[in-house]
Amino acid sequence: MIVIQHEPGEGPGSLLPYLRDARIVRTFAADPVPQDCEALVVLGGGMGVYDQDRLPHLRDEIRLLRRCVERGRPVLGICLGSQLLAAALGAEVAKAEAKEIGFYRVRLTPQAREDALFATAPERFVAFHWHGDAFTLPRGAVPLASSTLTPQQAFRFGERAWGVQFHLETDEEVFSAMMAGEAELREAGVDPGHLRSQSVRELPRLRSIAHGVFARWAQLL
Repeated sequence: MIVIQHEPGEGPGSLLPYLRDARIVRTFAADPVPQDCEALVVLGGGMGVYDQDRLPHLRDEIRLLRRCVERGRPVLGICLGSQLLAAALGAEVAKAEAKEIGFYRVRLTPQAREDALFATAPERFVAFHWHGDAFTLPRGAVPLASSTLTPQQAFRFGERAWGVQFHLETDEEVFSAMMAGEAELREAGVDPGHLRSQSVRELPRLRSIAHGVFARWAQLL
């Protein structure tokens, strides 16, 4: 299994216990993106799909995502990873009208009730968000979740590939690393102190939901 990590502090978080024998590819340290793998996780990052000329590894990741989907390999894309997966499947990815940063509620779709990962998750729950880009639903994909600001928060393509825009993997360590970006928070009108206070209540709840989703994903491996 390959896990692609784009930022030094933004690792797998609560997903880590389910990544058996995974090799972490650190693109921020210039690790090359492999051409193929048996299972793939692509994490978040501050760049965007439109940065492929500046960051050629993004093009390599899209190529790898497409190959894994075509070959029926398990795929999980989180935040940037979901955007790259959407792009690999032919969807449009662009800057959103506004950044969605903070703890906001997501709503599962009726289709999620029959989804292999989200079937037993609560119909509504508060997740951690930090993104400024959004994607359209890839043709043939199944919508799984939405939020007030972002109509496409999660989708499944086929039976083994998922894109999740919100940061389901966020634990205290990942949250602390992301909070280093206070300038971006203030630009978006987000109070860092309030966000930290919310995290004390919301991260344990999110971790409980994440464990259920990630455990089911691990069963595909």
